[in-house]
Amino acid sequence: MARPRKPLLSTERIVATAAALVDAEGVEAVSTRRLAAELGVSGPSLYNHFRTKDEILEAVADAVSARIDLSMFAEDDPRDWRTALHDWAVSYRAALADHPQVVPLLARGPGRRPAGLRVADAVFGAMVRAGWPPAQATSIGALMRYFVTGSALGSFARGFVDDEAAYDPADYPHLGQAHLLAERQRKVDEGAFETGLAALLDGLAVRYAAQVGQGSGSASDRGTGAEAADAEA
Repeated sequence: MARPRKPLLSTERIVATAAALVDAEGVEAVSTRRLAAELGVSGPSLYNHFRTKDEILEAVADAVSARIDLSMFAEDDPRDWRTALHDWAVSYRAALADHPQVVPLLARGPGRRPAGLRVADAVFGAMVRAGWPPAQATSIGALMRYFVTGSALGSFARGFVDDEAAYDPADYPHLGQAHLLAERQRKVDEGAFETGLAALLDGLAVRYAAQVGQGSGSASDRGTGAEAADAEA
């Protein structure tokens, strides 16, 4: 019998299968036994690629991070720091919105994940080049992670039922249109994200003009480059 040209199992195939399971059923659905069954292999063969289930889940999370656009943080990109943060946040949220079940893994931070660390490095480096003190650059990366991952964890609009009777005006005088939110989910949720992102960036721009733009950062604001590791997921 001729040997197959391609190996039956690969790291990429394991990660793709695990990602599909996470998307469909959540992180809890992933086990080495379940993965082996889905892949049509014996359980021990997985250990030639990953030592534990947690390593597989980390690889799934990192695959999502790898989809986030970082081009706006390149040194030769003409976008200013505010526009770069905006465009990156939109790409970041889009990657997470496609895989909401992975968000809790990403929310823990990058750990040792290569793609996650590349994101952290890109954000931190771009903010420092723009003139933000390192400690402030770290804070910006952290607050952006909080904002984007929070927005991707669930849908505000979908949290309201589409039954008008559920919103008795005697009890909820201001929710007369709440039953319409679910059918307008995308518009409502994306509008809320853009509103929040604009407000966040407006606030940073004020701070930048008052502190960074005038070169008045304090010694405590300057921090150290080592803080970059906390900048992003």
